[in-house]
Amino acid sequence: MKDYRKAKKQLVISVGESVKIIRELQELSQNELAELTNIPQSTISAIENDRVKLGVERAKVLASALHCHPAVLVFPGWELDHKSAA
Repeated sequence: MKDYRKAKKQLVISVGESVKIIRELQELSQNELAELTNIPQSTISAIENDRVKLGVERAKVLASALHCHPAVLVFPGWELDHKSAA
């Protein structure tokens, strides 16, 4: 493990893009996600296009429907910069 080298970040994605990517990986349309979450399709579209902020409560609802942790949606590019405790 001495030769460990951190991977280079290939691209930066927005909160809206993270929602869209995870939705598409789940093979859901915006309409299907809207039905699962009771969030209007137009709002989901606005979130995915970064016209509306996601917010904590919507992140929780979307994360539950998308089977992921809300932090995955809210902090798509977050990195933890620390040394190993081991």
